[in-house]
Amino acid sequence: MADTTSEFSRDSSRDISTSTETSEVTGTPDIQDSPEAPDTPDTPDAVNRAIAAARAAAHAAGLDTEDDEDTENAADTADTAGAGFAGVAAGFRGARPGTTRRAGAQLTSFTFHFDGLASAVRAGEIEAALNTLPGVQARVVYSTAMAWVTAPESLNPDILRGVFAEYGVESWLTAASLRRRSERLTAPGRRHISENRRRREERLRKRREDVNPGVGNSSGAPGAPGTAAGKRGAWLSGGQDNTEVLHTARALITGARLLVAAVLGIPVVVLQIATPWQFDYWQWLCLALALPVVTWCAWPFHRAMIAGLRRGMPALDAASSAAIILAYLYSAYVLITGPAGDPGWRSGNILIAWGYHGDALFLDVACGCTLLLLFGRLASRRSRLRSMLALNMVLPSGATTEEKVTVVRRDRQGRPAKFTISPAEIRVGDDVLVAGGESVPADGEVIGGRAALDNGPFGGVASDGQVEGAVSVGSRVFAGARHLGDATSEPLKVRVSRTGSRTRIAAVRRWIAAAEQDENQLDQLATRTASLLVPWGVVIAVIAGLGWFAVRDSTDAAVATALTVLVAVAPVALAVSTTLSLRIGLARAAAGGTLLRNADTIHHLAAIDAIIFNRAGTLSTGPMSVIGVTAATGENPEMVLRVAGALSLESPHRVCRAIVRADRESRDSGSGGAEVPHWLEAGQVEVDDHGVFSATIDLPDRDGKPVRQVMASLWRPRDLSELTNPVLVNAALSGGAPLVVSWKGEPRGVINLADTVAPDASGAVDALEAAGVETFMMSRDTYRVARRMADSVGISTVLAGISPNRKAATVRRVHSNGATVAMVGDRDVLDCLAVADVGILMGAADHLDPPAVGRTAHAAAGTGDADIVLVREDVSAIPEALNLARHVRSTVNGNLLFAWGYNIAAVVLAVAGVLNPLVGTALMLGSSLLVEWRSARIGHRDYTATGGMAGRPRYAGVSTHKRT
Repeated sequence: MADTTSEFSRDSSRDISTSTETSEVTGTPDIQDSPEAPDTPDTPDAVNRAIAAARAAAHAAGLDTEDDEDTENAADTADTAGAGFAGVAAGFRGARPGTTRRAGAQLTSFTFHFDGLASAVRAGEIEAALNTLPGVQARVVYSTAMAWVTAPESLNPDILRGVFAEYGVESWLTAASLRRRSERLTAPGRRHISENRRRREERLRKRREDVNPGVGNSSGAPGAPGTAAGKRGAWLSGGQDNTEVLHTARALITGARLLVAAVLGIPVVVLQIATPWQFDYWQWLCLALALPVVTWCAWPFHRAMIAGLRRGMPALDAASSAAIILAYLYSAYVLITGPAGDPGWRSGNILIAWGYHGDALFLDVACGCTLLLLFGRLASRRSRLRSMLALNMVLPSGATTEEKVTVVRRDRQGRPAKFTISPAEIRVGDDVLVAGGESVPADGEVIGGRAALDNGPFGGVASDGQVEGAVSVGSRVFAGARHLGDATSEPLKVRVSRTGSRTRIAAVRRWIAAAEQDENQLDQLATRTASLLVPWGVVIAVIAGLGWFAVRDSTDAAVATALTVLVAVAPVALAVSTTLSLRIGLARAAAGGTLLRNADTIHHLAAIDAIIFNRAGTLSTGPMSVIGVTAATGENPEMVLRVAGALSLESPHRVCRAIVRADRESRDSGSGGAEVPHWLEAGQVEVDDHGVFSATIDLPDRDGKPVRQVMASLWRPRDLSELTNPVLVNAALSGGAPLVVSWKGEPRGVINLADTVAPDASGAVDALEAAGVETFMMSRDTYRVARRMADSVGISTVLAGISPNRKAATVRRVHSNGATVAMVGDRDVLDCLAVADVGILMGAADHLDPPAVGRTAHAAAGTGDADIVLVREDVSAIPEALNLARHVRSTVNGNLLFAWGYNIAAVVLAVAGVLNPLVGTALMLGSSLLVEWRSARIGHRDYTATGGMAGRPRYAGVSTHKRT
């Protein structure tokens, strides 16, 4: 015990010395600076003085220091033997002196960068030292020079930095950790969240669930609704945009209102239409029955109208609300002032305005319109909610915050042990056990077990057409994937590489939120435009009513015409005709593993008539491989490979990785003999605009004695005229993509590389050709090599010998010949994607962050200026996306044509007096439901078929190297 105490005392002294820096940053006086700070922290009096000093410091920082039971009890226990040490230790950890961490205290995480670590052995020693601190679990990774620490919220991070400093290592918190700590320190009363705040948050959550049922479900997946990342898309969490007030409040349109309207309103309609069933005082009974219908049942529409008037923006259902009020008030006026109020009065069955004469009641219009509106808007509400949640629902949910995950970490003795934690506590480097039926909580690599996973819409399509596949050791898995086994299945052991906001599913959610933000702006514009139809409808109704009164001298006919015009206009159909289709289109594309930048991308993609594939990274699958090395006369093929490997060592390009891999295998096998060195040193490698790698290489003389420095280069020939050696020319034509290795200004050898054609590439190209899209393949290879590749997949036009600095200009040239161009490529050709009409990015599963606003700069380590990102790794996603875009465009055009055509026809018929108000209401609702039904078909159609895309004229622009 004495040893432990002395060791902790040394730690405490270190903590006191390092706490001054924190106090300067946060503005909180340090305990040691207080005049009441104890000089001998091992006495009860010193503990009490430390408590007083801590409270004074907390007051100065603006924190709540109200006495609570836990503090008082802890202070009392500090008077007992040994409590002085516990109180001071708690104070040194950053808690209030005299207290120990309560069982319910929250944990927090710190991420450190460090510098000066000599070896991985030292990393293990530092990790063990950190784990000896109370409540601390640490993981130190030598290769990345980072450390992840889970600790009590009260712990001062300077204590952790002090541990690093003891080993001569400089450490500092990451920006994210500093931001979290700053927010935590500046939040008043951070240790005691008030009950009032909790109740407010609970009420807000329930309100959001009432407005958007299903949105409030908790999900631990990064970016899920309710988490920090998920709140970036405001309306996904229940928020309403500025024009939402123009729609009738969805939460107020309930089944209870519909039921009351049906029970009270249907008898009114029946009695007014069926004259034989009328009896004395029937009209007064109908007036009484209609009162709750036109007030309480129709209140959602009246409320929307009032809110719109208050904001100076007419609500979409304002015309119908005005019609209901006008019909009831006019009927009450007729009953009170005219003979219609007599007990024995009977009404006639009048269908159109031409038939109105004498006194007439419109209670059937008031009740029938309310009933039909409630029924139609209730059906529309469910459809609209499904569309608004569509994008969020296509994502796998992942582990919820209530669930626990099992991880394998080293305990304080350095032995592997299992811990059950929440998904938020997972750290990079943890080994997570995923049992059958559970979801993978973070991105990582399988290091144990074998299982079938359901990867959701972003896992690619297996050979059997399903989105599930077997994974084993070495396979990469992503957060949200679900283990398809049961409780008896073998668990997967996954080593975590990305957590939280860095996972792929979190990036997908950010991309979708960015697309929704753009779509919401379009929705606001469409809603505002459609709302302008309401005041025009009111003006037309007034003019038509006055006209009928002047012509027929009948107030009843004038009111009937005005009512018909008001209920027949359909601004809702016009408002959703565009945005609903686009929203469902974005969701349907995401469900197929295709992320679209915004709604405009759908229109641009539907209009393309030419598509350019960059050969590398799109039409092939798997890593490239070296299939042959040919040396010039007198040169050693192994030396050629060594030089190429030295030049390619630091490049991430797939071609360079293949060369480095082949060079490593050659060295390991010991081929080449004594004259070929095991390793070649290269100077600073430079890459010019043509993609030529150049550097100085230390080469031995042929006798292997002296070392000489020569300038070497690795380049790809654009045509065979660049090679004069017949041996190398024949090698360049023998197959595969040729790379030339030169030194001292002379070509010394040719390396041939090949990759595997994607199994679905041929079918995808055929589908695009059938859709009337001209297909191009752009490559740096010579024409004969590129043509061989293009013929294998059926591409019609080859753009060969295009160096990297000329690829963007080539895309512009195809566009300048009259084509609407889509460019397909990986992250190596982001500049080409930016200049195309539609940029389609493949192979970016690890870099899915949405592009920056505008098209002016690439997003760092993200998707650049890509308009479309294919999360799936199959080429068939491209014709599917094209088919979807064209279907969405045709649906939008059809909806707009129908909505405008209906409104014009309905107003004309209403003004002409040949349309009954109830029939006009039914037609108005039918038009809205028809538009929604047409839009909903987008989410259910199979887009793998190409019949909907065929029949368009093919682009016949660039004539470079066409297939014969």
